[in-house]
This record gives sequence, structure tokens and C-alpha cells, in this order.
Amino acid sequence: MTIREPLDGDEEVISTLLGELGYPTAPEAVPGRLTAMDAEGGQTTFIAESEGEVIGMATVIVRHTISRDEPFGRLASVVVKDGERSRGVGAALLARAEEICRAAGCSAIEVTSAENRERAHEFYRRLGFEERRYRFVKLL
Repeated sequence: MTIREPLDGDEEVISTLLGELGYPTAPEAVPGRLTAMDAEGGQTTFIAESEGEVIGMATVIVRHTISRDEPFGRLASVVVKDGERSRGVGAALLARAEEICRAAGCSAIEVTSAENRERAHEFYRRLGFEERRYRFVKLL
């Protein structure tokens, strides 16, 4: 398995993975989103590939805040293709996210996960994440 940056031609599989994560996305929207993320900076999307097939992806955001000296990392997406889960793909993606965050001097990395994703919760706990409650969102 290799971890790499998205390439031209990955739009369809990224779209499919985002759909599996619960965020339906048209393939033609992917390049524009990646370009906007690059322009904004501090965001990295990476792909897990095995034998020429994309089997997972993740996005990590590094941000500075007024509440701490060091930046923190935020996993904005983590998804492994159905049928490839529980084979180390997610752990490899998170290891890459941690590398990025450590290199940026982050003091922590966080992720949110919907209440119904119990397998994901166990996965994050196994990798050393601590559960902290409450997230509030207001759609605009």
C-alpha cells in the first residue's frame, strides 16, 4: 500500500469515497475543491492505494488558534473503501496525518465522528484518541 497525493483522474473514486462517508459529491466538483483547499493552505488530502486501486483517503487541516501557541490538526475526512476496512488502511492514513501534524508542530489532532459510527469510534480509541463530548453545528 502507498499513501500519495490525489492525481488527475482520481475524481471519480474520491467522489465514491465521499459518498461512502455520507457526503455525496459529484466527481466534477472534486478538482475545484482540491484547488480551493490548496489556495487556502494548511489542508492536505492524501490517498491510500493498493495494487493500482484507490482504497481510502483522508484530509487533515493544520490551524493556529488564539487559544494556544501551537497549531492543532483536524481530520476533516477519513474513509476506507467498503470491503477494505479492518486491513490497516485507516491506520496508515492516520499515521500519515500524524506525520503532517507533527511536522507542523501541532500539539494535538482531533476528529469528529457521527454517533452512529460505532466501528469508527472503536478505531479512533485503538489509535489513542480520547472521546470528548459535544459538538454544535448551525447550518448557514
